[in-house]
Amino acid sequence: MSTPYQDAQRVGQDAVRTTILDRSIDLLVSEGPAALTMRRIAADIGSSTKVLYTMFGGKEGLIDALYREGFARLRRAQAAVPRAGDPLVHLTRLGQAYRAHALAEPAYYRVMFEQPVPGFRPSPDALAVAEGAFETSAAAVAACMAAGVFRPGDAHELSKLLWAASHGAVSLEIGGHFTPEEAGPRYDALMAAVGRAFLAAPPGAEPGPETEPGALPPTTDDTEGRPA
Repeated sequence: MSTPYQDAQRVGQDAVRTTILDRSIDLLVSEGPAALTMRRIAADIGSSTKVLYTMFGGKEGLIDALYREGFARLRRAQAAVPRAGDPLVHLTRLGQAYRAHALAEPAYYRVMFEQPVPGFRPSPDALAVAEGAFETSAAAVAACMAAGVFRPGDAHELSKLLWAASHGAVSLEIGGHFTPEEAGPRYDALMAAVGRAFLAAPPGAEPGPETEPGALPPTTDDTEGRPA
């Protein structure tokens, strides 16, 4: 019977890297950082430790690679969201894709945001990968501003505010604080509410509770979470 390393070798170097990273993150989540040794990982996948040292340089490099991989996978998930004619619908779909990806990859989500390895600090390259993962979201926010859906402003800053709201809801869900039946509707309602706070006022509208920054109307319509 072949080992996971041998199976990956037949596919190529990228598959070998993925096999190492996925086994590493499984060990990290299931047994903690003490289990994350080159010898243990090599034994589990059936490779030599030299393969791991050559590819990652050591444990610190391996953890940095796990961090980068998490954000690279998130970026690919965001990039795969089909374009919608309505920029706000597209932005809503990106938010839904963020949640779906986090639920599908909870182990990587922990490495990205929960610092499961004490003392680990991402490298500058890893931080750049993390920042780049949200370019799609920032571009979608900018499109909403250009279309007059959102008030003019800093698209990157607004995308970070949306990310903060999304991350909070997803973290509570992954932590088991929301049931599966509760989590989806709560996520959609939260993101719609945050979005409504930045909607542009209709032409000629007088400032009021519905148009002042931070004022949230009490309901949403049923168009994929689009603010009412």
